[in-house]
Amino acid sequence: MTDGDLTSEFYAVPEPRPAAQPDGARPASGSSLVDLVVISGYSGAGKSLAMQVFEDAGYFCVDNLPPEMLRQLAALFVHEGSKVKRACVVSDTRGGSYFEHLAEVLDELRADGVAVRLLFLEADPQTLLTRYKETRRRHPLAPSGSVADGIRAEAQLLAPIRDGADFRVDTTGSSAAGLRRRIAAEMLERESAGKLAVSFVSFGHKHGPPRDADLAFDVRFLTNPHYVSELRPLTGFDPRVVEHISADGRLQRFYDRVLPLLDFLLPEYVAEGKAHLVVAVGCTGGRHRSVAIAEALGEHCRRSGDYLVEVQHRDVNRVPAR
Repeated sequence: MTDGDLTSEFYAVPEPRPAAQPDGARPASGSSLVDLVVISGYSGAGKSLAMQVFEDAGYFCVDNLPPEMLRQLAALFVHEGSKVKRACVVSDTRGGSYFEHLAEVLDELRADGVAVRLLFLEADPQTLLTRYKETRRRHPLAPSGSVADGIRAEAQLLAPIRDGADFRVDTTGSSAAGLRRRIAAEMLERESAGKLAVSFVSFGHKHGPPRDADLAFDVRFLTNPHYVSELRPLTGFDPRVVEHISADGRLQRFYDRVLPLLDFLLPEYVAEGKAHLVVAVGCTGGRHRSVAIAEALGEHCRRSGDYLVEVQHRDVNRVPAR
């Protein structure tokens, strides 16, 4: 079976109706639950990242929950005295045969007055194939077969769920920050949707700077752990590397200046309506200094709770030069 065959068969799934808008379902009587989001979709389409968006917005989140357990969980949430107001659950084909009951369970919850919304994530077949090749993971519907077989089977199995989704998001070609921004804009309250998505990206200058950086900090002035034999194989995640970089005090002086700068800049970007900011941090190879600092800057911004923060390390897995 060729990729072309896969693509044509994938899109043989009947074209669904336009995505429905929320029907205004109200919380069950006596319940504090005002929003239950169920995420489903194709394996490799970004469901875990989508769940993180809701988690960052304060939702109670559960991953890989079979539909039968979803019914029980919802019953706990709508019980009088529950403190859970907003919840997000991922339910997909990893649940095996249990997954076949998802549509039925959602209908029952809505009939009971539970305010439930279904978000379906998808991507084109070639994108899914590429993502699986990059991660080298097995497809849940083809554990002993090809990924293409799994994608094809999943498309057929999920067709009814896809048709009934309140929101459908195609993640083909989407960056992580772009997906976060779109989900937040379409599904979260304005207070949460308006959060600035900030990506801190570490990199090595010897491999070239990120093309999409809005701000860039060159930290090659700091002591380089590469020239310490016992530190060379390590990365900026290791406390020994951080200790070495910090030893002469220059790292702290860097933070003393950069952190207040970020505290000033980020609200200004929010005020002007900017949705996504990429902050690049570069050292020579992208494995030690930039990694440690990108992590620290990300944690600083994450603590405020005002931003959707992610930290990426582009070159950390490159083999260090001898």
